[in-house]
Amino acid sequence: MLEIRNLTKKYKNSDFYSVKNLNLVINEGEIFGFLGKNGAGKSTTIKCMTGLLPFDEGSILVCGHDIAKDPINAKLNIGYVPDNHAVYENLTGKEYVNYMGNIYRVDKDTLKERLDEFARLFNMSHAIDKQIRSYSHGMKQKICIIAALIHNPKFWVLDEPLMGLDPQSIAEIKGYMIEHKKKGNTVFFSSHNIDMVEKLCDRVGIMNHGQLMEIIDLKEFATKSEVSLEDYFLNLTREDRAKVIKYDEKQLKKERKAKKKQEKIERKHSKIKEKSENNLSDISQCEAEKINLVNEIVKTNDRT
Repeated sequence: MLEIRNLTKKYKNSDFYSVKNLNLVINEGEIFGFLGKNGAGKSTTIKCMTGLLPFDEGSILVCGHDIAKDPINAKLNIGYVPDNHAVYENLTGKEYVNYMGNIYRVDKDTLKERLDEFARLFNMSHAIDKQIRSYSHGMKQKICIIAALIHNPKFWVLDEPLMGLDPQSIAEIKGYMIEHKKKGNTVFFSSHNIDMVEKLCDRVGIMNHGQLMEIIDLKEFATKSEVSLEDYFLNLTREDRAKVIKYDEKQLKKERKAKKKQEKIERKHSKIKEKSENNLSDISQCEAEKINLVNEIVKTNDRT
């Protein structure tokens, strides 16, 4: 569903990497939690994987599509809910969702059917024809979620989706996360609510200072760990556990030079291997021709 290789991102004028050499594979049909303190690199990673931010090194594949090389097809598989519920507040909820559905190429009948279904599911039917500017914080968050789900994405990404919501809204969103997973899709969400992550997720990744410290299988963790996930997280993200990686232009050039050299060696090896295989093929063909020639000579001698 998602494959990140060596993701590296540094913001302009910053002396430190926001994300450095991050590698992550997320499977179909799982709920994956993303934990980290403020500034750990969670939102930067999410914005890179959804195509909102360019990155300096690495690659990101969403459902087999490269987010940098094939962004349209990659994004058609993503439903993204940002942490700031940015919407067009002069539109009604229905107008906004219809607008997003058109962007994601959802046909008119399917769009209406899904909008009605989600409006009921998230208790928004009474407000769907009202301007978004009149919505509460929780209602704005729910209309963002409906818009992100309207094209039935395989990969649903949420950045701090439950912040400031009432218990009923939290229950509705958690319920649909589980439902989305049951359909064989994947849910990826960042949160500071460790208890909820522990109960809801299949696996969790922990970020600290732009580095992915560990990926935890929560079923296995529950049976083997003697401490809670919260205690484990706090210990793992102590200041002495991961050093801030400072940007070093000379070191970066050295790393890029080494990478290019390695790629050159691999290309050369590939050509040598291909040439050898071709030579073996030529030799095999030559041997086969010799055998055929000998057989012909034998047949001729037998006839004479």
